Amino acid sequence: MKIIIIEDEKLTAEDLAETIQRSEPGAEIVATLSSVKEALNYFNGPVEADLIFSDIQLGDGLSFEIFRERKSEIPVIFCTAYDEYALNAFKTNGIDYILKPFSVHTIRTALDKYKNLKKMLAPSPNNLEALLYALDQRPRITSVLVHYKDQIIPVSEKDIALICIRNETILLKTFDEKSYFITRTLDDLESRLGSGFFRANRQYLVNRSAIRSIENYGARKLALILSIPHEETITVSKEKHTPLMNWLEGK
Repeated sequence: MKIIIIEDEKLTAEDLAETIQRSEPGAEIVATLSSVKEALNYFNGPVEADLIFSDIQLGDGLSFEIFRERKSEIPVIFCTAYDEYALNAFKTNGIDYILKPFSVHTIRTALDKYKNLKKMLAPSPNNLEALLYALDQRPRITSVLVHYKDQIIPVSEKDIALICIRNETILLKTFDEKSYFITRTLDDLESRLGSGFFRANRQYLVNRSAIRSIENYGARKLALILSIPHEETITVSKEKHTPLMNWLEGK
């Protein structure tokens, strides 16, 4: 297995290479690249590799720039200290997303996922279904980091009543009626939080436990009545009626 590493910290790159080879003794590190510029130059020529391990925040930009500029079919395992880039990672060639500090276990698990995906790409009656299932196994989050004064506080998903867009920023509201502004996007949170949350509309992501009842709202909408005070009406289009009911029943 031929592997490329994209990592701007020399010691981290060396540690990653050693961990990969401990996890996969037959692996060959064919290149170690330390910047967006170096990687763009490298991918400008012929490249022979089976897999890429890439950090995201490099000294001269984000590694996503590399994969946007140089179209490649080589799958990428992103290995980073930050979890806010997961959605963008899966919009590129990303097949897995590992948070630093990595370990032999996390690297081996990622390599096993790559091998399984490779097998699934072989002709098979269940190929598409299996591939879609595997790609959906992205890392979930069980808490959201919020900034409060000089502190960074993790808020557990079970304590989150709703998350919404407010004046072009993202507001998180808890069951004990505390509010925090956060930097993550609503799309990212929707894809990463558990099935206990429903995207009511473009502005709202609501916890199942926060919904007290549902009422008709005009001719073509429903309104979610919450168990906590909230000044705005949260509406759901009639087109989402069935998905909403199925979600409330846990289907």
